[in-house]
Amino acid sequence: MITFGKVSWRSACLVAVATLAAVNARATTFNLPTDGSTVVGKVVVVSPTPDNTLLDIARHFDVGYEEMASANPHASMWLGAKHVVVPSQFILPPKPWKGVVVNIPQRRLYYFPPEVKGQPKQVITYPVSIAREGWSTPLGPTKIIAKYRDPGWLVPSSIRAEHLKEEGVELPEYVPPGPDNPMGMLAMQTGFPGIFIHATNKPWGVGMRTSHGCIHLYPEDAAQIFPMINKGTPVRIINEPVLVGNDQGRWVMATFEPVKEYQDKRHLADRAKVALKALENQDAQAAVAPVEADPARVARLSKTPQSTPVALSPNQLDLPYWLRTLKIEAYDHPPYGMDANNAKVPGVPVPAEASAPVAEQP
Repeated sequence: MITFGKVSWRSACLVAVATLAAVNARATTFNLPTDGSTVVGKVVVVSPTPDNTLLDIARHFDVGYEEMASANPHASMWLGAKHVVVPSQFILPPKPWKGVVVNIPQRRLYYFPPEVKGQPKQVITYPVSIAREGWSTPLGPTKIIAKYRDPGWLVPSSIRAEHLKEEGVELPEYVPPGPDNPMGMLAMQTGFPGIFIHATNKPWGVGMRTSHGCIHLYPEDAAQIFPMINKGTPVRIINEPVLVGNDQGRWVMATFEPVKEYQDKRHLADRAKVALKALENQDAQAAVAPVEADPARVARLSKTPQSTPVALSPNQLDLPYWLRTLKIEAYDHPPYGMDANNAKVPGVPVPAEASAPVAEQP
């Protein structure tokens, strides 16, 4: 159910968008490749100051929790590290590249804006949180049917009962708009009943399984994409835990933990075989030399998910050796701190009054 308040949050959104350059130093907007590549961004290795956690670094680079944990398996997300791999290179989802595409296992949203004459086609990508265990987001095509600023939340009885049983916490029937609202401060409603793409009041959980079906964004990412998305924008939600991409002639693979709530129970190894077979067929049709995939690398990626794209050819450096070729960058940005673990956009004041839609399923 949705309720409304009095005041538009338009001015606050504009301030938030203007502030994003300072909040996210690394752009999440990329020109789409025109050379047949299907990979954007680049992996970065940083040497952070001791007061920065991996969560601070992840948020700064617009990377999610699981992506960062996968790239740094021996580091604590809550502590600092001497060197941190930032997996800010992404294999694009299968085409069509139109509107919003959310790959659930990858825990990442892609937005392909309408083409502007005389300008290169672009893609904007953000990390997202997905449904917690026992819940799932519907797969398939839908669209944005409504947009809301500063939503409130009528808590469904099923969620109240779940929290009381599992955590011993009795949730209120209604959570008013504000920085502590699980719906965040901006929300876009999809055509799937009860499913929103929205900000969150727990940004340190972005990239984890935290929702009851909705898609959660960092507050600053929600503020950036909200003005871009119009009602009617197509949305496609997919389940692709294995991605193979062309990084300027370097064929790479990334794998992600499958979401067991979906009917497709194939192991990553089987999915990898299908992905590689499709690639072989594609190469044959295009009269391109087939990709020689290192069986050991494919087996490793099938056993241990890795968000950082890994070169498939045995003639190219495997991930650990390839990472050593990257220049280590200093990272001395101030940490976000626990004060930033709410729905506010860092550095942007909350308006005194706000409008208030209410969603059933954050």
